[in-house]
Order: sequence, then C-alpha cells, then structure tokens
Amino acid sequence: MIPFVDLKAQYHSIKTEIDEAVIRVLESSQFVLGKEVAAFEEDFAGYCGSKYALGVNSGTSALHLALLAAGVGPGDEVITTTFTFVATVAAIEYVGAKPVLVDIEPASFNLDVARIEAAITPRTRAIIPVHLYGQPADMDPILELARRRNLIVIEDAAQAHGATYKGRRAGSIGHLGCFSFYPGKNLGAYGEGGLVTTDNPEYARTIRMLRDWGAERKYQHVLKGYNYRLEGIQGAILRVKLRYLEAWTEARRAHARRYNELLESSAVQTPEEMPYARHVYHVYAVRAARREALQQALSAQSIQTNIHYPIPIHLLPAHADLGHRRGDFPQAEAAADQVLSLPMFPELTDEQIATVAAAVRSNGA
Repeated sequence: MIPFVDLKAQYHSIKTEIDEAVIRVLESSQFVLGKEVAAFEEDFAGYCGSKYALGVNSGTSALHLALLAAGVGPGDEVITTTFTFVATVAAIEYVGAKPVLVDIEPASFNLDVARIEAAITPRTRAIIPVHLYGQPADMDPILELARRRNLIVIEDAAQAHGATYKGRRAGSIGHLGCFSFYPGKNLGAYGEGGLVTTDNPEYARTIRMLRDWGAERKYQHVLKGYNYRLEGIQGAILRVKLRYLEAWTEARRAHARRYNELLESSAVQTPEEMPYARHVYHVYAVRAARREALQQALSAQSIQTNIHYPIPIHLLPAHADLGHRRGDFPQAEAAADQVLSLPMFPELTDEQIATVAAAVRSNGA
C-alpha cells in the first residue's frame, strides 16, 4: 500500500531526538507551556521572521485568539474564502462576527483578490486569506486594499509552514498569522497544537493572556480568557521537528516536480506554482474531471488519496444560515468537484511516485 501520509516513517527518522525531547519534559514536569514551549516560540518566530510567536492548543484556537486580539466581535464582518477547511469560518463565528465569503482564483485555489473589494461593507473589519494547500495567497493587493480601507489582515497559514510570498514567510506578512500543528501538517505535533505570529506587541500581550484564562500573572485575570495553552511535550517535539522543516519542504517540492513531469500531458491538471510563491505542497492536489472514478481506481490499487475539500463552506449544511446556494461561487464549486490529493510526504520514494503516476495515467486520467 502507498499511504497518503506516513507519520511513522518520519518519527523513525528522528526517533532518538524526539524521544530525548519527550523525556526531557517528563523529567522537568513542565507539562503545560513552560521552557520547551517558550524555546519553540522563539525558534518559530525567528524562522518566520516575526517578532512574536504564541503557542496555543490548535490552529482553530489560533484563529479565534487572533480575531479577538484584533478587536473583531459581534456586528463585524470578516471576508474569507469559501474553499477552505471549516475552522476558518468557525473561528469568525466564535467571536460573534459574520463570515463574508468570496470565490477563488482557479489556478491557485486561493482567494480571488479581484473580488474582495466588492464584498466590503461598512461593517467589514478584517480579511482572512487562506494559504491553501501550502501556497500563499496574493498578499500585496490584499494588504494594499486593507491599508486603504483600514482593515486587519489575518493569515490562515495552517497549511503553509515555510511557504514564502515574494521572499517573505507565510505568517509574517499580515497583521497576524495563524498556524496549525495537527499531526499531518508539514510541521506537525504528536497531538494537537497551534500558534499565532505577529509583530504587534499589544496583540502578543493579549493573546498570551487569552490563551491562559486571561491572566497576566497567576490569578490576575485581566481578560475573560480560555484554556488554549500548548502542552510542553508538544513544544519540545515541535522544536526538534522545526530543525528538519526546510529539508522536508525541499523533499516535498522535489516530489511535486517529479509528479509534474510524470503527469505531463495526462488528463489531470497538476498544481500551478504562482510566480510570487514558494509552494510547500502540504497536499499535492490535481484536478480530474472523473474524480470519483479515479479515486476508486487508485484505492483498488492500494494507493491512498484524499479530497481537500469536497464541499465548499457555502454549501455545507452547518452554514446554510449564510444564505448561499449552488452557483454563487462557481470556481470554488468546480474545484470541490474535481480536486484529488495524491500521496505527499517527505519520505515518499521515487518508486512510489512513479507507481502513483502510472496508476493515474492508466485509469483514464
């Protein structure tokens, strides 16, 4: 079987360092936040080029606290893409704001910047571009629009660890950046985890309090906060794995180039790296006109695949209250009907890539 992702292979490649890091936390007994988390935050801020990095317990929590720190709340509107994981929109609703959805640009799968201004109203407070699949959204026009209209830009970089936009790391470009360390991410914890980056000291101070029950010091609760703290073991693990992220990213990019070569002139459309971007291929998503048939054929040949995402936000029953219907966002709907994610992880072998590509081509795609 060729797995969609192989977390066990990655663990075994760094097992000694991971085991030592976990034991170090066990010996210190700093199980929540603590020195390991603080050290990881410093390392990640340096990696991203941000002044501050605040570890939290999930990517969803990162988005939630970023919105709160930016002052977004009831009565406000936040513009984002309809083609994303549901957490992006859920976080907006957590703070009492209204998600305002925009269609995607089909080549990148990211927010279509040409459609954003028309979605702005007097209630608009923020824009959340999602760096989908590991490729940054086109940030310069978003930032320029935000500057003109006095809006906050919060990057959803949950799939874009190490991606760059015109040489700048994802997460360091907007006012705040939000990351997920879910195990399958390019930089994944061994459990849940997330982080917020920012250059703004007040945002950092607010998030630091909000993640720990709103306390500036123990029992000094300044704000009404949450239990969103990152665990010490996860901080230690992520600190080890961060040292390997660039090498793993280059492996992913090499795998993508090989897929592109082998699938050239096939019936599937391979991912397009935009000229402003360094794509880190959290997933390698092709477009296939006969997606379900192709997925079934690959499964029959013991090749695991996934779909990111089969239903855009505006067509999910949970968000029917937003008042949209099929046809409102045709580019996102077309992508949702066609995308198929092929196996992609750093430890993928040339032989496995060739087997997957051959199976794609032989099954009419």
